[in-house]
Amino acid sequence: MKRLPLTFALAAATFGLVAAPAHADPGDSLPSWLQWTQMLPAGVYNPQESAIPRRRPGHPVTELKESDFVNEGAIDPAPVDQVGNFVPLPDRWRIMEALGFKFPWYDPYNQNIWKGDKPMKIPGLDGKDWFFSLLGISDTIIEPRSIPTPVGPQSSDNPGAIDIFSGIDQRIQVQTFLAGIILFKGDTVFKPPAHEFRLTLAAQYNRVDTDEIRALQIDPRLGNTRDDGFVAVQELFYDRHLRDVSDRYDFDSLRVGIQPFSTDFRGFLFQDLQFGVRLFGNRHNNRFQYNLAWFRRVEKDTNSGLNDVFEGLRDDDVFVVNAYFQDWPRLGFVSQGTIVHNRNRESEFFFDENGFIARPASLGIERPREYDVTYLGYNGDGHFGRFNLTVSAYAALGKNDAVFIRQENDIFAGFFAAEAGMDFDWIRTRASVAWASGDDDPFDDESNGYDAIFENPIFAGADTSYWIRQNMPLIGGGGVALTGRNSMIPTLRSSKELGQSNFDGPGLRLIGAGADFDLTPQSRVSVNLNQLWFDDTSSLELARNQAPIDREIGQDLSVAWIWRPYMQQNLVFRLSGAVLNPGDGLADLYGDDDTYYTVLANLVLTF
Repeated sequence: MKRLPLTFALAAATFGLVAAPAHADPGDSLPSWLQWTQMLPAGVYNPQESAIPRRRPGHPVTELKESDFVNEGAIDPAPVDQVGNFVPLPDRWRIMEALGFKFPWYDPYNQNIWKGDKPMKIPGLDGKDWFFSLLGISDTIIEPRSIPTPVGPQSSDNPGAIDIFSGIDQRIQVQTFLAGIILFKGDTVFKPPAHEFRLTLAAQYNRVDTDEIRALQIDPRLGNTRDDGFVAVQELFYDRHLRDVSDRYDFDSLRVGIQPFSTDFRGFLFQDLQFGVRLFGNRHNNRFQYNLAWFRRVEKDTNSGLNDVFEGLRDDDVFVVNAYFQDWPRLGFVSQGTIVHNRNRESEFFFDENGFIARPASLGIERPREYDVTYLGYNGDGHFGRFNLTVSAYAALGKNDAVFIRQENDIFAGFFAAEAGMDFDWIRTRASVAWASGDDDPFDDESNGYDAIFENPIFAGADTSYWIRQNMPLIGGGGVALTGRNSMIPTLRSSKELGQSNFDGPGLRLIGAGADFDLTPQSRVSVNLNQLWFDDTSSLELARNQAPIDREIGQDLSVAWIWRPYMQQNLVFRLSGAVLNPGDGLADLYGDDDTYYTVLANLVLTF
């Protein structure tokens, strides 16, 4: 029994279990375990004093060398009398600060109180778990393009311009700044915030140069250049977490105010920032999600397309009920069913800031109109093994009033789009098809042309495509556009932002193929080729008093290069180009001499 303390001391020294004495100096030059062994009582095994050095069997003796490494920024170890005790910290979000790590306010990649990483004291609000996040975005666009342009009806700046069509070249410069403030309460790692307040403001300057007067503004004295600026409220809402309904944080929440919303995965029907009330949540460990919403559309600024809250709300309501089902009909695929009702009661004349009539459309009898339309839709997105698939289908049913030369009539129209693809290492291929029904008889009592509420399609090349990105005026068929900007369906609206839906358009057929090439983690090249046709040209023939008009729109080829030098979304540069080779249908409308082009340089900086 008397040998036990000596045996224990020997084992402790051998395996490094001897505690440092209280008077040990952490700054001594010898390694700490050598200091401690020097203080062992006599007779205890000490490797420094042993005549037989310790070594592994079959290996030479390891020479212990003093390290030359000096870490001047190292944090001192805890005092010896505190070893094993609990030391209080300010809070778990500031552990790094307690250890001496601090980061500047402009660094969004490390702990930053302005990016919602740490709670902050908010005057007038109780509690310690309020977070503040600041968002800043700069979006710069330079865009040369060509668009069919009419000769001004009063006069022209171009000598000898007595034809219907004038110069097609245009130039656009747009600078947009967005500033967002998000204030929320609660831990959001596993559940939604208990309260969230969000405000996003946008300030834009835009300039457009054309080759013809009156293309931009109704007064020909204002010339062929337009400069405009606008400040908008893009988001302003309050989100209240109502309750948790399971221990997996399935929940119900209510959001009120100007908020983003999309009825489907690709923005085919209604994707915008509008004023509304939305009840949403999930069930069954997030495998089921739902939305119940009402939106009243905000008036838009004419030239920027941003929300103009000072003009008030339109008499245009959108009611939405939809549900998402994860992993149905099989694992990896999401199905969604949706019912959307659009009620429009805008029965007064409305002119945009450039002097052109926006409501009702200057088409046919040009009288104020109302409509009720219900969209029944199915949307799916996901994969079946290596096969990626997105699909969307809508049926539009309702009542229409005062279109072309008719009075009240029924709406019965349809839409279908699908995009399938497969990945091969660093290449993603895809094939696209789309169909939107066109009206086949403008004189009957049924409107068969499909139109969306406010589409922003991410499909078949999206806004890289000439056909989707550019707005083409009909010219000679009324003050309407054949297609709107960032729209896919030709609907003969006055504009997508200010006009009303039109269910007597020519519709669309599209077949496309494309591929994305991830050349490096920073660089991607996308290529898309689409063949386009009108579904039915009867409405075009009536509007233009011209027959026959062929259904072929043409071939749309686009190429885009996207560069992210830091492999994230805080700095993104995009350079793209697209051409539209007119088919016989566009040649009948605009002549067959021109191939239309667009070039887009876009720089996005995000904080």
